[in-house]
Amino acid sequence: MSTVAPIGNRENVADALASMTQDNENWLKLMMENPSSDDVLLDGLHLYLDRAAAGRFVNTLKLQKTGEWIGGMAPARIQIRLSEAAKSSQHPAFTAFREGYNKSGGLRRAYPAAKI
Repeated sequence: MSTVAPIGNRENVADALASMTQDNENWLKLMMENPSSDDVLLDGLHLYLDRAAAGRFVNTLKLQKTGEWIGGMAPARIQIRLSEAAKSSQHPAFTAFREGYNKSGGLRRAYPAAKI
């Protein structure tokens, strides 16, 4: 069983997103509950995506699952920032993450369309 630091930094977040064990998922959920850790969470997400883009092999299925998970778990206050992170590059790693994020419907749940 891995141990995760109670106070995170961007490297811890990127590593947690890369492994996605149950402990890491729970730790990321706790980070999402605290608005003061939003910047660290998003910096870690950018680092995770940058690492995936720099790798020799792009695991698109894993990136899609990560995008779907974080889009489904994240609170409404950071959904726009997650959407911006997903759209920040045309690299296949970002595209795979964006597909998973869009599949989660997080942005639509946070900001539903107006009924006119």
